[in-house]
Amino acid sequence: DRERAFLRCGGGERRGTERARHSAVSAQRRGSEASPSGHADLPHYILKMASEEDYDFAGTDAGSSDATPIEAGQLRKGGYMVIKGRPCKIADVSHSKTGKHGAAKCNFDTYDIFNNKKYQDMQPASAGCQVPIITRTEYTLVDIDAEDGFLTLMSESGDETREDLKLPVYPEGMGDEITTAFTDEGKQLILTVLKSMGEEQVISHKEDTSE
Repeated sequence: DRERAFLRCGGGERRGTERARHSAVSAQRRGSEASPSGHADLPHYILKMASEEDYDFAGTDAGSSDATPIEAGQLRKGGYMVIKGRPCKIADVSHSKTGKHGAAKCNFDTYDIFNNKKYQDMQPASAGCQVPIITRTEYTLVDIDAEDGFLTLMSESGDETREDLKLPVYPEGMGDEITTAFTDEGKQLILTVLKSMGEEQVISHKEDTSE
């Protein structure tokens, strides 16, 4: 009798263990149906992609020799500033305040010195900005490649020749004016090359009357 009781108890433990295991498997299956990952007990997180507004680059210094740092409040109409990596001339600047304790704001209307594209920007007066370093160099026009429009230019001293610049596309019509004056009219021309932020372009021309 004791042996039968022992067997009955042992069978009951096994049945209880099997029922517990069956319940655990069923719960896991229900979790798998509810979650594609199959992990019902793990929390799910929704990650938000960072937007452009999450990164504040105001006042940063690129450390480039192409520009010098300056506070926005010191910039004036007729001066120059860098906007979106482009050298721009300031056509107009206005100052305003936001709220009773708001910091002064500077509103800039500018245009690209190479293509005349308009840019607008607003910065706190204490924000760090950059002033592009701009140089102008005069060259004597030696030749124009009729096929691709590349120019052969000679420095004022005569010891340097370069062939890496093309006829300008801006201002509109200047390239044709240079070609006509040099090729058709046989004039000796001096071209002014503007350089800033790693870019160079012919911006004006005049007849060489020194001889």
